[in-house]
Amino acid sequence: MNDRVTYTIDNGVADVRMNRPDKMNALDGAMFAALVRVGEELSKNAEVRAVVLSGEGRAFCAGLDFGSFQAMAGGDGARILPEGTDPEDPSKIPGRITHQGQQAAWVWQEMPVPVIAAVHGVALGGGCQIALGADIRYVTSDAQMSVLEIRWGLIPDMTGTQTLIRLVGLDVAKELTFSGRMVRGDEAVALGLATRVSENPLADALAFAHEIAGRSPDAVRGAKALLNAAGTDSVADGLKRERQVIRSLIGSPNQVEAVKAWFEKRPANYTNPS
Repeated sequence: MNDRVTYTIDNGVADVRMNRPDKMNALDGAMFAALVRVGEELSKNAEVRAVVLSGEGRAFCAGLDFGSFQAMAGGDGARILPEGTDPEDPSKIPGRITHQGQQAAWVWQEMPVPVIAAVHGVALGGGCQIALGADIRYVTSDAQMSVLEIRWGLIPDMTGTQTLIRLVGLDVAKELTFSGRMVRGDEAVALGLATRVSENPLADALAFAHEIAGRSPDAVRGAKALLNAAGTDSVADGLKRERQVIRSLIGSPNQVEAVKAWFEKRPANYTNPS
């Protein structure tokens, strides 16, 4: 069996691909585990400056494996819960606020560098929630995204209740969750569910990721951490954190290199974070 998730690294950009094309990259236990493993490996790699997340074949991710729904229909749904999930203890993973299914989406938020999802075909249910875990989403105009869980008598339980509302607002989040309706790529951008429509999301995402990789990694990491925390910190704590980050950047080797490279009209030569 091929690895469920593969990746390569080129000049600081990690090209991560869900690799179950025959099943439209549907989520099973092996896919959950692979997403978590790859995300955590890349988080620890100081050479990585940006990540692009996509799906092989004709879809980004079709959501939970169809066999899992068949098991639910037979009254045996508990056995398809991803490893690390305990209905009585959703913080099962040591040191995490997530179980494994949630971590498959949240690991991209925890990634210290920007993550861009390149979405084509469908991103349904859990697949949509994985896309929402990225920082930026490029989508084709005919891509279909859906918070589909209501169809199956479920709720979005892979961090979608937290990420969705931050992107589209409370009322739209409720409308999408209660209806489970399909949203095309162009509407997804209009709603805030996606960032940009692209004829070739993977190529455009990789190009932008390489642009990010050419910026100071200290500044990029600091900016992502600040922007992510802005939704949960108080204003006072957010401003304090902002002051701390800017003090750590001013006069640092990479910040000095950014200024020198600009005035000398040359590409910057940054060092990776230690």
